[in-house]
Amino acid sequence: MKGMAHIGVWKALEEAGVRPDGIIGTSIGALVGACLAGGMGWRDLAEIARELKKDDIVSINRRAVWLGGVRESAVFEGDHFEDYIRRTLPVQTFAELKHPLRINAVSLVTGTEVWFGDGGRQDVSLADAVYASCALPIYFPPKHTDDDVLVDGGVLNVLPLKNAVEWEAARVIGVDVGSDLLPPAEGYFDRGMIAIHDRVLNLNLQEQRRLCLDAWEAAQGRASLVYVRPKIGHLHGFDFDRTQFFLEEGYLAARAAILAAEAA
Repeated sequence: MKGMAHIGVWKALEEAGVRPDGIIGTSIGALVGACLAGGMGWRDLAEIARELKKDDIVSINRRAVWLGGVRESAVFEGDHFEDYIRRTLPVQTFAELKHPLRINAVSLVTGTEVWFGDGGRQDVSLADAVYASCALPIYFPPKHTDDDVLVDGGVLNVLPLKNAVEWEAARVIGVDVGSDLLPPAEGYFDRGMIAIHDRVLNLNLQEQRRLCLDAWEAAQGRASLVYVRPKIGHLHGFDFDRTQFFLEEGYLAARAAILAAEAA
C-alpha cells in the first residue's frame, strides 16, 4: 500500500511540468508504472487507490494454514491478486503501452534479474509480468512461466537507479517507498514465522537499497538524480487504512525534491 505514494509523486511531476520519457517499476511500482504507461493519469489512479480494499488483493490460502501447509508456496492466493492486476491495468499487452516501460522480476531458477518491456522480454502478458514483479516471497506465490519461476524484483534490485542510467536517462527521478528498519516491538519474535520472515525481508531490502544507492554514487556524472523519499517508511505495507496519507506524502516528498533540484 505504501506504493500508492507513487501516485502522489506523479501528480507533483505533472504540476511541475515534468514529463518522463520512460518508467521503470519494481514490485508495486511495476503495477503503478504499468497503469501510468498504459495511459492512466494520477486522478484515475488516486480513485482506484481510495477504493482499494484488502479483500481485493488478499485472499488467504487456506491450505497454507492446514496441517502440512508448510508445503504451500505462499499464505495468499496468487490468482486472486493477479485477477485484480488484470482488471486494473488499462491495457493487457506491452505493445499497447503509450510510454516506454521496464519492470523487473527475479528468477528463482537462475538467481538473476529478468526484465520485461522496452528492451526486455515481451513474451508474456503485461499482467503476468506485473504480478511476477509483485510476487513477494511467502506472501504471494511465484509466477511460473514456460521456462522460469519468478518473484518480486526487489529481492535483488529494489531501487533500479543504475538501470535507468543504462537506459540512457539524463535525469532520473527515483521514488523510494521502502520500509525503515525500526526496533522490533516487544514480543515481535513470538508472533511466528511470518514475523521472522518479515524481519529478514526488511533486512534484505535495506541492504538492497544501500547497494542501489552505492551503485548510483559510482555512476555519478552520467545523469542527475531527484531522490524522492516519502515519510512513510515506518508504516506497514499492508496498511489499507492510510491510503490518503500515502497519496499525500508521495506528493509532498516529490514537490520538495523537485523544488530542491531546481534551486541547486
